Amino acid sequence: MITDIEIARNIELENINIIAKKLGISQEQLYNYGKYIAKIPVSLINDQKVANSNLILVTAITPTKAGIGKTTTSIGLALGLNKIGKKTVVALREPSLGPCFGMKGGATGGGHAQVLPMEDINLHFTGDFHAITSAHNMITALLDNYLYRSKGTKGFLKEITWKRVLDVNDRSLRYIVTGLNGTTNGIPTESGFEITPASEIMAILCLSKDIEDLKRRIGNVILGYTVENNIFTVNDLGVSGAIAVLLKNAINPNLVQTTEHSAAIIHGGPFANIAHGCNSVIATKMAMSHADYVITEAGFGADLGAEKFFNIKCRKAGITPKLTIIVITTQALKMHGGVALEDIKKKNIDGLLKGFENLNKHIENMKSFGQTVLVSLNRYGFDSDEEISLIEKCCDKMGVGFALNDSYVKGGEGAIALAKKVVEQIDLNPSRSLTFTYDDEDTIDTKIDKVAKKVYGAASVVFSNKAKRKLDTIKKMGISHYPICIAKTQYSFSDDASLYGTPKDFEFTINDIVINNGAEFIVAIAGDIMRMPGLPAEPQAKHIDIVNGMIEGLS
Repeated sequence: MITDIEIARNIELENINIIAKKLGISQEQLYNYGKYIAKIPVSLINDQKVANSNLILVTAITPTKAGIGKTTTSIGLALGLNKIGKKTVVALREPSLGPCFGMKGGATGGGHAQVLPMEDINLHFTGDFHAITSAHNMITALLDNYLYRSKGTKGFLKEITWKRVLDVNDRSLRYIVTGLNGTTNGIPTESGFEITPASEIMAILCLSKDIEDLKRRIGNVILGYTVENNIFTVNDLGVSGAIAVLLKNAINPNLVQTTEHSAAIIHGGPFANIAHGCNSVIATKMAMSHADYVITEAGFGADLGAEKFFNIKCRKAGITPKLTIIVITTQALKMHGGVALEDIKKKNIDGLLKGFENLNKHIENMKSFGQTVLVSLNRYGFDSDEEISLIEKCCDKMGVGFALNDSYVKGGEGAIALAKKVVEQIDLNPSRSLTFTYDDEDTIDTKIDKVAKKVYGAASVVFSNKAKRKLDTIKKMGISHYPICIAKTQYSFSDDASLYGTPKDFEFTINDIVINNGAEFIVAIAGDIMRMPGLPAEPQAKHIDIVNGMIEGLS
């Protein structure tokens, strides 16, 4: 069977200037990174065109180890819409090196529905992640220098909350001690690393509207607390401008192309299980400025990525999708129906029926936001006609549309039915308004309670003493109006990764709260979620190689 990377390698790419011209962007307006990649300046966003564009969100049921294919569907739908004559751009997140060399092997779609050049996008790309990593760690270095210079003075800090980041999966770096071996090497301090997609700088880049907004937000980042219990920020260090300089290129979104030479804009990459899970506001608005239809996705299942897309990104950016697509597979439905992993490719009507409970909960959640919902089945060769018919009946019963997606095998041709259904649904419901899960005026604990109960299905929410102290700090700071970002497992509605399907009436535990004062949202950490992932027993890195100048093992 031909691999994703082989399919990508066999496609003759068009020069990126030709791709840009299709969008009405001239070569003079681009910042070229070779022949096939370019950055588009933020100044090309047109708010009037944004308001008239049709935004479509692609999300999914709760993910499983079998995968769902959300990115493939997003790209495939963009191909299908372009096939039927609709000017369409797909806007996605950038892949992180951690998962690429860990579990996933890549994040650029699959089969004949990919964004290209896939090797470059999956690896160092235009250096955005490196810029974010450098900016974050430059703040850390400047903070350490401040502590070293202010030791023994009233300017010394009693608590440091700022850590370091690295774009790799490395469990050994979660908890470390710095400044060892003598006073000239700094002050011994407990610290740790998080993965770059969890960095507040990543969140800031993805929510900023321009370089001035970026600089303002960076200045408000909390680094620690003084002996008088006052917050200490990047502005107190006096370096927000210097950090913004490191991100002056990274703030501009990246233009690439699909396997069928349509435009794709890729920018930012926060994970949805530990961050807010959406590509940048700038990238989405740039796509909406240059296309009639824009496809974007939110990470992991709809309980994570889509909830944060609506309650954080849409709330702050003033955008509203015309339609939400929930991606499913028969394999994932069967896993949520209790079928063993080794048996999910086999026909199992009972398992499929039970797995519908998970899909139905996601449908109800998306409807609660006021969204028109369409279910897309990512089709595999072993899916039976009986199973497909049963899924369609389930969707009809729930009052939502249904369409097959075969873009992995057939590219845009395989997504024409899905594309036509999308246009039909939007034409029937041309204007949408969002209903948020909580109000800005709600307290932070109330916001967490509402998401946990309304979206996840929890019976109660329990806050640790540590989390309660953070809630008090938030009230004193007067920032309870910030939206919330719950960090939890992607494998369950609950905070327990082993609870597949649709658990109900469970206790939901908040162990800690992180104040992202620059990103302007509050992160609530649930269960045992880690913001620095570890590597699996068989890392994908063992299968990645370069042979005769060709990269192998990415997908």
